[in-house]
Amino acid sequence: METILHTPGHLPLDRIDVWFQDEARFGQQNPTTRIWAETGTRPRIVKQQQFDYGYLFGAVCPATGQTEALVSPFVNKEAMTQHMRQISHATPVGRHAVVIIDGAGWHTYDTAAEFKNLTLIKLPPY
Repeated sequence: METILHTPGHLPLDRIDVWFQDEARFGQQNPTTRIWAETGTRPRIVKQQQFDYGYLFGAVCPATGQTEALVSPFVNKEAMTQHMRQISHATPVGRHAVVIIDGAGWHTYDTAAEFKNLTLIKLPPY
């Protein structure tokens, strides 16, 4: 119901672009450390234990072939709002973007509230 209320009814369907958005985590987790050593010895070695991650927000409009992406060191509502800002700026004047999103915790309707040319549609849960 919220989607219907925020999608402008005065625009014909040929002026609405459907975008699909998601994000992915890429990271570094170090593998088991191996070293050369003399047979019969068990040398000790310091191994890096921390993990390092980056997140890629991506969206595509199959009808136009247009894409938008954002690389972020974290994933939250602020990063999602920034990605919605990119999609809003990429949408030509006089057109409206409907963005299909999944149910992640930072995918909330208020991330698109400030953009008049953008509406979010959440996919239902499994």
